Amino acid sequence: MRPPVPRHRPSDEGPVGPRPRVYSPDLTPPWKKSRPVQEVPADPGLVVEEPGTGFCGAVIRCEAGTVTLEDRFGAHRVFPLQPRGFLLEGRVVTLVKPAGGPVRPTRTASGSVAVPGARARVARAGRIYVEGRHDAELVEKVWGDDLRLEGVVVEYLEGVDDLPSIVADFAPGPGARLGVLVDHLVPGSKEWRIAQAVTGEDALVVGHPYIDVWEAVKPSALGITAWPRVPHGQDWKTGVCRALGWPENTGAAWQHILSRVRTYKDLEPELLGCVERLIDHVTVP
Repeated sequence: MRPPVPRHRPSDEGPVGPRPRVYSPDLTPPWKKSRPVQEVPADPGLVVEEPGTGFCGAVIRCEAGTVTLEDRFGAHRVFPLQPRGFLLEGRVVTLVKPAGGPVRPTRTASGSVAVPGARARVARAGRIYVEGRHDAELVEKVWGDDLRLEGVVVEYLEGVDDLPSIVADFAPGPGARLGVLVDHLVPGSKEWRIAQAVTGEDALVVGHPYIDVWEAVKPSALGITAWPRVPHGQDWKTGVCRALGWPENTGAAWQHILSRVRTYKDLEPELLGCVERLIDHVTVP
């Protein structure tokens, strides 16, 4: 009769039973535990990856303990400057603020070349009026730097019905041109006839093709596939909020939309063309 074969205990079993598992209280990710890493200045254009999110982009701004990256699609993300916080060509690095001070954008939100330290020009006689408060806020956010540099003042137009009196009081001429951006103009409508009546060599009225300026923001900037279709006869903004599951507070919804617009790349080309045309009209001799 063969002697009994000794039983080998599993590696996790002690002399009197299973050993308790021991967990380290250090939850630092492994990629942050490696040997001392290189400190790299966050110079404009430096391409890095944030490992926690996988976001990869070029540095466009570095200030107040944060760095802003722009990916190849034009999306921006802000990350804290922390040790071992980024990957540079596959190597863990620590980004630090450049010795020359904060990194400023090399381009404005409209895509124009930024002019560091430039002061606002004395206001021109020419003006741009924008119909709708939301429209005016969007123009200011994207083109504000350019307009101040050119000395162009943007004023709020409450409605197209006020346009004839505004144009008459302004009296546009070669040295004081007037540009007006209005909501969707339907040929033959009352608003269209008013716009046609006041348009001249020194007064240009342009209508963007959208039901509301919200629609001029690309859906991708908001993380949606498309703007919802709202049934005819229903308030468009309220209908959008309902379809997207947002609270029916159009003011709060607009602030959310506006916060997602960072550069001209977040806007539809049709609106870009309208605004650039107006800026050229009031600034080109």
